[in-house]
Amino acid sequence: MLPESKLTLLKRIVCLVVVFVGCTISPKSQVLFQEAVDFAPEELERVYSRGLQYLLKTQADDGSWPDKPYGSEPAAAAFAILAMLAHGDDPNFGPYASSIRKGLDYILKFRNVQTGYIGKTMYNHGFSTLALAEAYGSVQDVRLGAALVGAVKLIVQSQAKNPQGGWRYSPESQDADTTVSGAQMVALFAARNAGIGVPEESIQKGLKYFARCQTADGGFGYTTAVGPNGTRTAIACLVYALAKEKTNPVFEKGFKYLQKAPVEMGYQQYYLYYAAQAFFHASPSAWRDWNRKNLKVLSGNQGADGHWDGQFGASFSTSASLLSLALNYRFLPIYER
Repeated sequence: MLPESKLTLLKRIVCLVVVFVGCTISPKSQVLFQEAVDFAPEELERVYSRGLQYLLKTQADDGSWPDKPYGSEPAAAAFAILAMLAHGDDPNFGPYASSIRKGLDYILKFRNVQTGYIGKTMYNHGFSTLALAEAYGSVQDVRLGAALVGAVKLIVQSQAKNPQGGWRYSPESQDADTTVSGAQMVALFAARNAGIGVPEESIQKGLKYFARCQTADGGFGYTTAVGPNGTRTAIACLVYALAKEKTNPVFEKGFKYLQKAPVEMGYQQYYLYYAAQAFFHASPSAWRDWNRKNLKVLSGNQGADGHWDGQFGASFSTSASLLSLALNYRFLPIYER
């Protein structure tokens, strides 16, 4: 019997053969990846692998990435886990399996078993829930199911108590903002993809909150329809795309704004993480152009040790940068169109 890692590789080879044969037999056969790339795949792999090696080398024994200012937060561990899962290696026996396990251990240390709350802010909770949802079903860890169910329940209950229909810094917040709300919404979609029950009412309430934050020019503000920028607009576009609402005027106006919006240099990697997904879901051709430019920029400013600098610290910046490239691999369920 083949070892699990070799069996997984064999399955991937068989899938690729099936796709190739299918496309040869009939021009109408489904194509796995519809976008053609105009850069060398080896360049993408070189950049991505160097970033992953940096994350491997800088992870602490307790599973965290203890760089300042936010490396010790569970959200930073969540982003690093997502970047590793997105590469497509076997999460249980592959080269990043140990790091993934330690990162999940670290996240679960912050879990309140009674309430399901992870960390001390809803930012941490939302991103940690996303990591649990993407790991659930692929990582062999019996703790993940209960933790994910509890985390989703906390998100839903927090929204139910919020008069805005969104989320902010704590589960008890009575106000809301589009960045925290985006983290919760994406986590809910990932949990739904993983088979966890998510009330449709929660999704619809969240969409209505975002719609109220859209400005006349199509962008999205922070807490209201004032002061739009590219990052928040990318978040909103992604939320609407994951909700299968790409024909909604809210999405259409938002994407037009996003295409013209400058890169948010103060929050560059945060912008890249969301913008990559927004472009990917909105338009294959627009994403292809955006993706090519993104790879060129990230390849040029990647550190010699594989990291990227940023406002939120090297570990988060590196993970977010990698995730902006991970659409090229298509292994994370949340990255499916």
